[in-house]
Amino acid sequence: MYYCYLVTPIGELLLGGDDEGLSLVGFPEGKLRYEPEPGWTRNEAPFVAARKQLMEYFSGKRKTFDLPLKLKGTEFQLRVLQELQRIPYGETSSYGEIANRIGRPRAVRAVGAANGRNPIPIIVPCHRVIGSNGSLTGFGGGLGTKQALLRLEAENCGLLQ
Repeated sequence: MYYCYLVTPIGELLLGGDDEGLSLVGFPEGKLRYEPEPGWTRNEAPFVAARKQLMEYFSGKRKTFDLPLKLKGTEFQLRVLQELQRIPYGETSSYGEIANRIGRPRAVRAVGAANGRNPIPIIVPCHRVIGSNGSLTGFGGGLGTKQALLRLEAENCGLLQ
């Protein structure tokens, strides 16, 4: 496993992965804050494309990502993560809407749990999922980070002045 850090407007992100793809984006705070594990090797080379695309995202030049990802989880969790990638930039969706779209309308809490375990936030845009009443709900990088990401996208879509 390789890792590197990327300084962004929301703080220093930890990127992790191997030759097959990116498997981790860790925030500087919150429950999705990670530290490199023993045996990981610091190496920026495997993350050239990820670093470039993330910086384009933060500068408002990129709205979708085109990176090899190494997602892990149950079949249900992977379906949720795939559905998250279909939420358009600058838009939001609720846990219930995601549950309906994957054909499991009663699995709202399970969708929330899968969303909360997303190991590749921003690229797999779990920050775009909100409560059915429009409220911001928990986020692995902290609610301030979620607000910042949603605001960035809204500004780049011309939704905020």
